[in-house]
Amino acid sequence: MRPLRRAGAGRGPGEFRHLGLVAALALLAVVGVITEPDNFPTSGNLVGILALAATIGVITVGQTFVIIGGGIDLSVGSVMALASVWATTVATQSYGPAVMALCAILVGTGAGVVSGLLISYGRMVPFIATLAMLVSARGLAQRMSDRKTQLIRPENDAIESLSTTKVLGLPLVVYIFAAVAVAGWVLLNRTTFGRRTFAVGGNPEAARLAGIDVRRHTLLLYALSGFCCGVAAIIIMARTTTGSSTHGDLYELDAIAAVIIGGTLLTGGRGTVAGSILGVLVFTVITNLFILNGLQTSDQLIAKGVIIGIAVLLQRRGLRSPT
Repeated sequence: MRPLRRAGAGRGPGEFRHLGLVAALALLAVVGVITEPDNFPTSGNLVGILALAATIGVITVGQTFVIIGGGIDLSVGSVMALASVWATTVATQSYGPAVMALCAILVGTGAGVVSGLLISYGRMVPFIATLAMLVSARGLAQRMSDRKTQLIRPENDAIESLSTTKVLGLPLVVYIFAAVAVAGWVLLNRTTFGRRTFAVGGNPEAARLAGIDVRRHTLLLYALSGFCCGVAAIIIMARTTTGSSTHGDLYELDAIAAVIIGGTLLTGGRGTVAGSILGVLVFTVITNLFILNGLQTSDQLIAKGVIIGIAVLLQRRGLRSPT
């Protein structure tokens, strides 16, 4: 009976946090309507918020799995940049948009596999392994592009159409984001893979004794994160019509921040995809409000830092509270 009571108690705080994030979004919307009544509530701006959230949102889904599994991935922004550069080279573009998209996904997944191998079989600390991948991927992207922005050729405008083509008023990139979020939710909550992710993040040794191949599962988690980076590279190529080594700058911090305020424990073993998506939307709306009100980027970073600090303090307080 005790495990059942704990499981039920674990859902309550999560639902409360989700309601809190929804309330925060509503409050931010009110602030936007008050401060920028002519710009914020327009359909164009709201669609722009969703399109902006799509790139970081897809990355955040992969980051959620990694952190629930007890790890962390600092390389997501750089891997996305590398995937976008590789997919927009002259050689890759000559094969058409389908191969470009496939290339981005393979490069992202491959980078995730390398990080996973270093962590699971090389026994490197996730922070160090993914930090090394962050530096290496960004450097390789700069080397391949010669630090130049690579434009998507007109004959490959099918990539751009993912951002310009709208269905029910929303660009296709938003539907890609929604599809990844739904798939992530199903994978985490309705499959053996998700249950094993919680087990590995909660207690790796107990998971091993229960018959879970912890090293292989850890490898798969980082491969999944890399896959999400590849999908995000397709989205950012569609939105900017370019591949660039500057894409994804500080995206790792945004993704980790969204995961944290969404309720996922940095120590692993607990978290939700829905909470992470709400966290992405909160940060995206904040960014939009700062831009509309003409505030500086430094102010945005300060605000995000304060929010992250508060979220971590609330997590620690929740862990100390009796259940």
